[in-house]
Order: sequence, then structure tokens, then C-alpha cells
Amino acid sequence: MKKNILILLLLIQGAFIANAQEEEQLNLEKAIMIGLEKNFDVKIAINNVLLANYDKKIGFGTAFMPQVDAVYALNYSVEDVEQQFVNSPEPNEIRGAESDTENFTVTAIYGFNPEAVVTMRRLGKLAEISELDSKVAVENTVAAISTAYYRLVLELQRQKVLEKTLEFSKNRLDIAEARYELGGAGRRDFLTAQVDYNSDLSLRVNQDQVIKAARINLNELLGIGPEQDFFVKDTIVISEDLRLEDLVENAYMHNKQFLVAQRQENVAFLQLRETQLQRLPSINLSGAYVNNTLNSEAGFLLKNQREGFNLGGNVSLNIFNGFVLNRRIQSAKVQRNNAELAMQQFEIQMTSDIYRAYNAYQISNQLLDIEEKNYEVAVENAEIALERFRLGIANYLEFRDAQVNLLTAEDRLISSLYNIKESEIELLRLSGKIYFRNVDERFE
Repeated sequence: MKKNILILLLLIQGAFIANAQEEEQLNLEKAIMIGLEKNFDVKIAINNVLLANYDKKIGFGTAFMPQVDAVYALNYSVEDVEQQFVNSPEPNEIRGAESDTENFTVTAIYGFNPEAVVTMRRLGKLAEISELDSKVAVENTVAAISTAYYRLVLELQRQKVLEKTLEFSKNRLDIAEARYELGGAGRRDFLTAQVDYNSDLSLRVNQDQVIKAARINLNELLGIGPEQDFFVKDTIVISEDLRLEDLVENAYMHNKQFLVAQRQENVAFLQLRETQLQRLPSINLSGAYVNNTLNSEAGFLLKNQREGFNLGGNVSLNIFNGFVLNRRIQSAKVQRNNAELAMQQFEIQMTSDIYRAYNAYQISNQLLDIEEKNYEVAVENAEIALERFRLGIANYLEFRDAQVNLLTAEDRLISSLYNIKESEIELLRLSGKIYFRNVDERFE
């Protein structure tokens, strides 16, 4: 079921035309569907699959199908001819002698090389590699869209934090201004509150630019114009806990790049076998139908009509070609060894990447618990500081310190959520399950 869905999504062209500007709200699922439809990397990957399948069909036709050619030729000439015959002392002159030749030939050639069977297997593996590469492009696109989507969510949440901080600063500024006008505080406190408010306002304005950049980045991955706008859900939901053993096991079965490395090792082996089989003799069969007509007004032969079939065959065996084949075999052995080493290297790299991402995932989860508690404390401390400042018990430095602590605590909290989600996306990509988890579940 999932394989059929994947093929359907890869080959879909125009079935789902989405315009993000017309959508009131864009969630992750819609973003992925738009990306799979419009992302250029995915389109190129689909075309590469088609090219690989064409190459496979061409290889089959070259290796196992006969070559049939039909040739029709017609020649006509008008010449002045002077002929001298042995039995006639007088020359024979013909002015404007006409002659024509009509030739129709159908030729069929069939050659069988022992390596052709291995060649077809190799082309089949190359087609599989191309299909796996297309799935890699899909998974990378899904991962990139998911990361960019949650980056935008993160920046939107940071915007809310800055808006809340700006609200605190405005309350403090209003209080300082009222005290200054009533003579209960000096101008210095009012000016300090004004500077802090302007600083927070500057952060708020800069955050607007960050959000616009995040939207443009997401639009680029979706294959839509940077000017198109949309609304997103500004929440980050953490999935269930991921287990390291399951991730590693899934990677060996579903990681597309690992499967590509395995197929490339198989291709290198088949290339070696294909080269070795060139030592065996090849068989060539040929057949032809010939229909040839000659008409001439000059010479002994006035008309010649030939029609019939020709059949033939040969067996060829290369005896010596300057050791070129031996060198090709040695080169193929080295390429096979390199493919084996590359597969082993990627296996270690894949498991190492999973362990690194999983360590980051665990640390981020631990930090999330800490940041949640720290945020609760910072909120309570900021509320107390604001009330004390309003009552004149605390000075502006104590209030500002509580305000900055709240800003830092909330930013660290949402950053922890984003870091967990980012690690989760990477782990699902490495284990080969991100595509099914993020897309296929809606079809089940």
C-alpha cells in the first residue's frame, strides 16, 4: 500500500494544484503536499527515473532484439555510349542511352553476446538506484520542508515573546512617566524606561524581518514565489519517544541512501562479470531479402532481375587485443572493491549519524524539562517584579532584570522544543521513515 502511494505521489503531475496565497491556513501536511507537487528537485528526480527506465528498455532492445533494416534505392541515368566489340570492327554508338537500377533489400541481423544477460541485470539495478535516488530526493524535500516549517513556527513564537516583553516595557514606561509627571521619580528613571522600551521595540521590528526570511525559505522549498503569504499554526507538537534500537533497525531496511550503496555494490559486481564474459565467443546470425532490377539500353546485358533470400551466421572469439580486456577486468575488480568499501563506510556513517542525532534528541528532551520549570519560575518572578515596581517597592533595575530573565527563559523553552523537533525530523529521515510518517498516514 505504501509503495503504491509513494509511486503515485512521485508520478503525480498536476493532480494537486495548490496556491499558498489562497489558503487561509497552511499546516505541515499541506506544505509537504505542495512541496511534493512543485519542488523542482522532486520533479528532476522523477525525470531521472524515467531516463533510467528508458535506458533499461534500450539495453534490452540492443541485447536481445534483432536489428532489421530496409533499403530501397533507385538510380536513373542518360548517357552517350560508344562501344567497341571484338566481333565487330565498327564501333557502336548510342546517343541518350537510358539505364535504371532498382534495388530493394531487407536485412536482419541478430547477435548474441554472453554478457548481454548480465548487462540487463546491471541496467535493472541502475534503474532501481535511480528510483531510490528519487525517493531520497522526496525524503530530503520532506525533511527540509518540515524543518523550514518549524523554523517559521519558532520565529512566530519568538515574535509573541517579544510582543509580551514589549508590553511589559510599555507598562513600565507608563508607570515611570506617571511618576515623573507627579514628581515621584526622577527624569533618569523615565529616560531609562524609554531606552529599554525602544530596545525591545527594535528587537520586535528585527523579528519581523527574520519571519519574512523564514517564510521566503519555506516558499522556496515549496516551489512557490517569495511574495506569496500564508498563515501557519504557531505550535510545535512533540511526537512520542523514539527508541535508538528501532531507528537503527529501520535504517538498515529503509534508509534509501544505504539501499543505494547496496545496489551500487551489486552493479560493480555485475560490471566485473560483464567484462569477464567478454572472453566467451559471440554468435551472429544474418538474413536478407534482395530484389534487384537492372534495365540498360547499352551493352550485352539489357535486363537483369535478381530476387531471393540470403542466410548466414558466424561465431567470433577474440584471441588477442593487446591485453585491453585483461586491464578492463582488473579495473572492474578495483571498482568492485571500492564499491564494497564505500558501502561499509556509509554503514558506519549512517549509524554514527543516528547516534549523534539521537544524543542531541535526548539532551534536548532533558533540557526541555529544565526549561519548562525555569519558565514557570521566570513568569512568576516577572509578575511579582511588575507589581512591586507598580507599588514603588522595587526599582527599575530589578524589574528589568526580571523582564530579561523571562524573555530568556521563554526563548530557551521554545528553542528546546524546536531542537527536539529538528532532531526528530533528522532521526526519521536517517531511519527512512520520515516520508511514511509525515505523508502516508493520511491515506491509511
